Amino acid sequence: MNPEIAAYIGYSASLFLVLSFILKDVRKIRIVNMIGCICFVIYGIFNGMLWPVIIPNGLICIIQIYHLMAGKKS
Repeated sequence: MNPEIAAYIGYSASLFLVLSFILKDVRKIRIVNMIGCICFVIYGIFNGMLWPVIIPNGLICIIQIYHLMAGKKS
């Protein structure tokens, strides 16, 4: 992959993470944060399997999905 595209994905991930701190609605926070985590996982994969980036963001994404799905049940 083009390193420039990977860099844009990383910047997008950072932007989504920062935006998630601005929001007040918990559901929106989880969704925006999850998008940022997905971008970080993609960034980690495209930059040579950066496991310290991929693993925590993948886990956070799974946690966000769990809480979003659990919230719909109640």
